[in-house]
Amino acid sequence: MADLQPKSEISFAEVFLCSAFAACFAEFCTIPLDTAKVRLQLQRKASTGDGVLPKYRGLLGTVATIAREEGLAALWKGITAGLHRQFIYGGLRIGLYEPVKTILVGSDFVGDIPLYQKILAAFITGATAIAVANPTDLVKVRLQAEGKSSSGLPRRYAGALDAYFTIVRQEGLGALWTGLGPNVARNAIINAAELASYDQVKQTILQIPGFMDNVFTHLLAGLGAGFFAVCIGSPIDVVKSRMMGDSSYKSTLDCFIKTLKNEGFSAFYKGFLPNFGRLGSWNVIMFLTLEQVKRIFTRVVYYD
Repeated sequence: MADLQPKSEISFAEVFLCSAFAACFAEFCTIPLDTAKVRLQLQRKASTGDGVLPKYRGLLGTVATIAREEGLAALWKGITAGLHRQFIYGGLRIGLYEPVKTILVGSDFVGDIPLYQKILAAFITGATAIAVANPTDLVKVRLQAEGKSSSGLPRRYAGALDAYFTIVRQEGLGALWTGLGPNVARNAIINAAELASYDQVKQTILQIPGFMDNVFTHLLAGLGAGFFAVCIGSPIDVVKSRMMGDSSYKSTLDCFIKTLKNEGFSAFYKGFLPNFGRLGSWNVIMFLTLEQVKRIFTRVVYYD
């Protein structure tokens, strides 16, 4: 009788739920940093010589300013829409990653999957997932962009659900997909940077004697994924945030040109440190949580 070969198995539905949970947990923990990042990205450069200092300065300064002027809860603005986004986007982009990799290399492939195939798989799943989840991203950015209301003026949106209905009523259903172009580009690229780099860094670390598939390895791989994602995706992230937060831009190219012309190339890396602080910590929390939760559902099946 032939020896039975063990193989770990987990269904797509289980991976989706694990990914959605891990993404939502990471979102809740890090959204104050994301709110600070959005405010910094939307902030225009002060006119030369007008003596006006920027309202928001640096990660901690922005967090402190928002908490002082608007209350601590303001740092979690957009959390409902953020959780909507992560449940759909996070679940799909990570849940589809392994199946898409298998499609690209074939079910009979044996050995280490080439890096370019990992990048392509993550690019496809990121673009697909955000095309579905764009309305949740739009609402999240709109809510985060709102500062403290002037006296006597009502807020634009009472909450996430009100924002969805108000945007559809005032701007039309298609407005929920405002900024879809830069959003797809951003998330496809960042997802490729995150998932492919995490996959590759983890694989490389595990080949080093003494390293095992444990929390420390997941921590290092998560930090690497966050760093690559921010370096590559920051310019697109700035354009995406500005288009979603300000409807005056005619197109992605219009936003890019105006930002470059008025504020210079450095504007595309506005909020880089809070962005890395956010994405770095987000990736560490998400991947650590994902790896642990997946172990609960993964089962070993024996084949001939």
